[in-house]
Amino acid sequence: MNIICSGGLFLTQSTKRFLFLNRASGKTADTWGIAGGKNEPTDQTPYEALCREITEEIGFLPQIEKAIPLEQYVSKDEGFYYHTYVLLVKDEFIPKLNDEHTGYAWVDYECWPKPLHSGLKTTLQSKTNNAKIQTILDIISN
Repeated sequence: MNIICSGGLFLTQSTKRFLFLNRASGKTADTWGIAGGKNEPTDQTPYEALCREITEEIGFLPQIEKAIPLEQYVSKDEGFYYHTYVLLVKDEFIPKLNDEHTGYAWVDYECWPKPLHSGLKTTLQSKTNNAKIQTILDIISN
């Protein structure tokens, strides 16, 4: 059975900053990542699963102005899929974190907190993904 996961990189239209969450436990403890997780139940779409995970991890589902697919990672054996979205919101908000995270940070583009979760680091180092993010920033800045 395939594992399908999704993550959302929040971006505010007002400050042009991104939301990162600090992982609390497991092999990714003390790394910075984004809200997201596994499709459960498995009949959820990746975006439906993402909205559920956001609500669980930050306590509510902010008003998302636009969800923009950034990347779909597929493992070499095609058993793992990860959908990453840029989620546009009007303003920064204060997450009500669950026990999966110990903190949060709103940061400027390319001023990512360290250490990043390894998968997210790969996503954010991609020239293609950086070009997409820069295009989104250019559009919302005009």
